[in-house]
Amino acid sequence: MAEAAPERVHDLLIVGAGPVGLALALALKDSGLDIVLADARPREAVSRDPRDLALAHGSRLTLQRLGVWDGLPVTAIEHIHISHEGGLGRTLIDADEHELPALGYVVSAGALAAALRQAVDAAGIPVLDDTEVAHLAPGADDVIASLAGPGKPAATLRARLAACAEGGLRADDKDVVEHDYGQHALIAQVEVAGGHRHTAFERFTREGPIALLPRGDGYALVHVARPETADTLLALDDAAYLARLQGHLGHRVRLTGVAARLRYPLALRYRRTAVGERTLWLGNAAQTLHPVAGQGFNLALRDVWALADTLLRQCVDAAPAGTAGRVRADPGRAEVLAAYARSRGLDRLGAIRFTDTLVRVFSNDLAPLRHARGAALLALDLLPPLRNFLARRMMFGARAWP
Repeated sequence: MAEAAPERVHDLLIVGAGPVGLALALALKDSGLDIVLADARPREAVSRDPRDLALAHGSRLTLQRLGVWDGLPVTAIEHIHISHEGGLGRTLIDADEHELPALGYVVSAGALAAALRQAVDAAGIPVLDDTEVAHLAPGADDVIASLAGPGKPAATLRARLAACAEGGLRADDKDVVEHDYGQHALIAQVEVAGGHRHTAFERFTREGPIALLPRGDGYALVHVARPETADTLLALDDAAYLARLQGHLGHRVRLTGVAARLRYPLALRYRRTAVGERTLWLGNAAQTLHPVAGQGFNLALRDVWALADTLLRQCVDAAPAGTAGRVRADPGRAEVLAAYARSRGLDRLGAIRFTDTLVRVFSNDLAPLRHARGAALLALDLLPPLRNFLARRMMFGARAWP
C-alpha cells in the first residue's frame, strides 16, 4: 500500500487580496517562495472598491518597482495648500520646489487593486477567492489556517508564515490600542469651477480637517466633523451642503456640484506589535489611522516593501534577473520577524504619532492652540528647510526614504 503524500506546506500565506496583500505577493514573485493568497470576497469585489487613495511620491516609486504604475488612472498632486479656519497663517508646498513631477497622486482603490491582481495572476501566484481565513493556529514549525467559504467544505492550509493584510482590528484584542476621535468622515466627489489645477487643499476647522484631493476633473472630498454635525450635513440637499462646505473653504475654490455623500466613523487603532508567532499584520490589520495627511496606505506600502526586503535578505538566495531565487531558510522564524519589526518600528510609530498629533492639535478651537497653529503654518511658509522636512516626511515616512 502506497504511503500518503505529505501535506503541502506553503512558505507564505497572505490573508487578503486587496492592494496591500497583492503588493506583497508581487514584491516576492521572483523570490522562489511558495506563496498563496486567500480573500473572503469574490474577485470582482476588490476591483469595485470606490474609495480613493492618496499615493505619496514614495509610493509611486514602489509601484513602479512592482511594474504596475504605467497605465494606472492617477491624478497628480503638484501643489498642497494648507490652512486653518478662523486664523491667519497658511503654507503652500510645491512639487517644483522639490524637483519632483508631483508630490503625490490620487487613484481609486479599485483601479489599483485591479492592476495589482492582473500582475499577480500573470506571475502565476494562486489566489483563493471567496475563501475566508476563519482562524490561524501557529505552531513550532508552521501555522494552520482554517478556511471557509460559500459552498465550500471546511478545509485547512499550512504555511511557514501568515501575513494578515486585510480586515479591521477588534477592540477586545488585548494587544490593540484604540482611541475614538469622536469624528465622522463624509466622503464624496465634488465638481469645481475652472478645474483643480493639480492643487490639493487641507483646511483645518474646529471640528476636523477638510481635504480636497484632485481626481479626474474634480475633487475627492474628505470632510471630517463631529457625529452630530455629520448627521446634519447628510440631511442637507446638495445645494445647501455645498453652501456649507464653501463657507469653510472660502474663496480658494468655487464648488459647483457634489455626488452622493457617504460617512464612516474615525478612530485610531493599532497593534502594539505587528508581529506574533509565525504571524504578522500589515495595513489596516496592523493599524487604522485618521485620514489626515493621507498616511494610511502609504505606511502600509512601506511595510510591504520592508517585509519583502527582509524575507529576501534572510531567507532567499539571489538568482539571475528574471529567474526565481532559492529558499534557504524558514521565513516564519522568530529571528526573521524580529528583524522586520526592528526595521519598521521608527516609521510605524512615527506615522501613528504624526497623524494623531495633527488631529489633536488642529481639531479644536482653543485660543492658544489656534494662535499656535497659525504661527506654525506661517513658519512653514517662511522657512524652506522646515517645509522640506514636512514634505519629505509625508512622501517617504519617518525615515525619509528615497
